[in-house]
Amino acid sequence: MSDPSPSPTSQGRSSLRVGFDATSLLDRPTGVGTFSREVLTGLAAMGEVDVTAFAVSLRGGRRLGSVAPVGATVANRPVPARLARTLWRRGLRRPSARDLAGPVDVVHGPNFVVPPGGGAVEVVTIHDLTALHYPEMCTRDVLQWPGLLRLALARGAWVHAVSGHVAGEVRDAFPEAGDRVVAVPNGHRSPPEPSPVSDSARGRYLAGGDRYVLAVATVEPRKDLALLVKAFDRVAAEDRTLRLVIAGPDGWGAAALTDAIDRCAHRRRVVRLGWVADDDRWGLVRGASLVVYPSRYEGFGLVPLDAMSVGTPVVATAAGAVPEVVGEGAFLVPVGDVDALAGAIASVLTDTMLRDRLIAAGRIRAASFDWGRTVDAIHDLYRHAVVQR
Repeated sequence: MSDPSPSPTSQGRSSLRVGFDATSLLDRPTGVGTFSREVLTGLAAMGEVDVTAFAVSLRGGRRLGSVAPVGATVANRPVPARLARTLWRRGLRRPSARDLAGPVDVVHGPNFVVPPGGGAVEVVTIHDLTALHYPEMCTRDVLQWPGLLRLALARGAWVHAVSGHVAGEVRDAFPEAGDRVVAVPNGHRSPPEPSPVSDSARGRYLAGGDRYVLAVATVEPRKDLALLVKAFDRVAAEDRTLRLVIAGPDGWGAAALTDAIDRCAHRRRVVRLGWVADDDRWGLVRGASLVVYPSRYEGFGLVPLDAMSVGTPVVATAAGAVPEVVGEGAFLVPVGDVDALAGAIASVLTDTMLRDRLIAAGRIRAASFDWGRTVDAIHDLYRHAVVQR
């Protein structure tokens, strides 16, 4: 995509004015929060972009200034999220980007929903199509976004998809988007240098043992952590020192995981840590014998890249965009196949040549993703969309 001349709406200015929905920065970071933080930080560092962070939140917006990156202007215009979505679902175009961020050329919704532009170009990021493929795995709020996306597309919105897989799914499910769907892969940041609070020894301390299989995920049905517990139970019967560590906050449907652990013959070797801080997470990833990513469906896959970047082998399901992301750097198994998952875990734990091959390929693959390139490509998308308006 070429980098067009400055927006005709900029009236002689070289900077592009971007309003960016930073609501996800107000909570503990998930995949969407990581994407929002990295892209907003990159945009704020660009000399040719004037970026304003806003939040669709009544109370949380007051905290936005404490989490927004240096270089971003913060707009504190409290708007209740539930009220805003209700108005948008009714086809109303208020509150608009102008109401939330002031005069901008582009408004970017990085979490499936974009406010009406109010004269600005609209860009919305779609991370996956779980709401369409697996509605039974979604909350009521998540199920709202496909309808809101159709309204945005009718207004001329552009779609940024985080992988080629998701871009294809969007084109199939929303043909009205036409050629306004652009795939820009997520990036990856090099891991911090190990320290006493983030090294492998820290991970083993948190795990309570030297050998453990690690999963890092919000506990929700799509992540299929219950399947991992069943697979671990089979491997643990033959491997008496192995532990399973699950790190991540409870989402919804956490009872299924609790039930699976209760039924696990080796439940005393299952460690459920809940949410962990970044340093602890890196320590856990570094100290793990392997990282397992057992999802039923994914639009990208940041966790495997984290593991691959520090030389921890990965076993993952071939779910959605995961094969596209990991390439040859992970051992892939069919979705939902407990026998295949248990077999892969056992193989990676015992086959030295397989481990070495996965580690080498994983490091190379993880290094090919870079947030700087992601931000540059999204900036190109903004400029292109403005010129095409």
